[in-house]
Amino acid sequence: MNTQNLQSIRLIHRARQTPAVQNSVLGMLIFVVAEVMFFAGLISAFTIVRAGAVVWPPRDQPRLPLEATAVNTLALLASGVCLYLAHRAFKRDRAAALRPLTIAMLLGAFFVIFQGAEWVRLLGQGLTLTSSTLGSFFYLIIGLHALHAIAALVLLADSWRRLQRGWLAESQFAAAQVFWYFVVLVWPVLYLRVYL
Repeated sequence: MNTQNLQSIRLIHRARQTPAVQNSVLGMLIFVVAEVMFFAGLISAFTIVRAGAVVWPPRDQPRLPLEATAVNTLALLASGVCLYLAHRAFKRDRAAALRPLTIAMLLGAFFVIFQGAEWVRLLGQGLTLTSSTLGSFFYLIIGLHALHAIAALVLLADSWRRLQRGWLAESQFAAAQVFWYFVVLVWPVLYLRVYL
C-alpha cells in the first residue's frame, strides 16, 4: 500500500469517530417527530369535531381560563429560554449551567402544578372526560401534554443531578433539551387550538 492510500484510510477513520448527531439526540429527535405527528392527529380530530358542532363551546360547560393559562404559557416559554441559557453556559463552564437549568425546571414545575390546579377547578365546575366532547378532548390533549411535561422534567432533573455531580455528558443534556423544547413549543399550538 502506498502512503496516499494510508492517509485516505486514516482520514476516513477519523471522520467516523465523531458522528454528526449523537445517538441519544438522534433517538430523542425520532421520538419527538413521532410525538409531533401524534399531537397533530389529536389536534386535527379536535378541529374537525369543533367545526362540526352547532355551538362551541357547549353551553352547559365551564369556559376554559384563557387569561390565567396565557400567564402559565409565558412561564413555560420562559423556562425554554432559561434552558437555552443553560445550554450556552454549559458550553462555556458547566458549573454555570446549574442556575439557569434550575430556573428552567422551577418554571416547568410551576407550569405543571398550575395546570393541575386548573384541572381541579374545572372538574369542580363540571368539566369532566364524560361531560362533553370539549371535556373529552381537553383532558385527552392537555393531559397528554402534561404527561410529556412531567417526563421531560424528570429528564431535566436527571441532567441537573448529573451536572451537579460533574458527570453530565453533552449528548445526555442535549437529548433532555430536545424533549423539553418539544414540550415548550407544542404548548402554544395547543393553547391556540384548544383554549381559543
